[in-house]
Amino acid sequence: MSFSPQSKVWVYQSDREFSSTEVAAIQQQLNAFTEQWKAHGHQLKAKAEVIYNFFIVITVDEASAGVTGCSIDASVRVLKDIEQTYKVDLFNRFNMAFKIDGRVAVNNKEDFETLVNIKKIGPKTIVFNNLVQTLEEFETKWEVPFEKSWHNTLFAHLL
Repeated sequence: MSFSPQSKVWVYQSDREFSSTEVAAIQQQLNAFTEQWKAHGHQLKAKAEVIYNFFIVITVDEASAGVTGCSIDASVRVLKDIEQTYKVDLFNRFNMAFKIDGRVAVNNKEDFETLVNIKKIGPKTIVFNNLVQTLEEFETKWEVPFEKSWHNTLFAHLL
């Protein structure tokens, strides 16, 4: 199934890594949800996937049917259920994700700031911009070097 570059994207980041068993179960739950996800009775062209064992990415191509407040609420309910089942936080925007030695790590804002301060995170460190809104942005601006990210505006003075 191909999706328009303008498809809507939501990125939810866990505060801890999911195990491979958890990823399989979560992916099954997400697949079951997107297969029956509707907006005002119209089936949504959607997919959801777990990426790097940390991120749940939901994509909706609105060419056939647009997302509504009720359909977004339905997706949030599924994510809240995942949060409770796996004891994770998917909605804390102050958790920062980055790659260190090729692996994804997540820290709270204070710990992230410390890592920037002690130069464990530098201008070339890959960070995740979970504020992307379209598939095109996700594909080109989700994983970016620190120096080209919004993080840079917050923490550049520490570099």
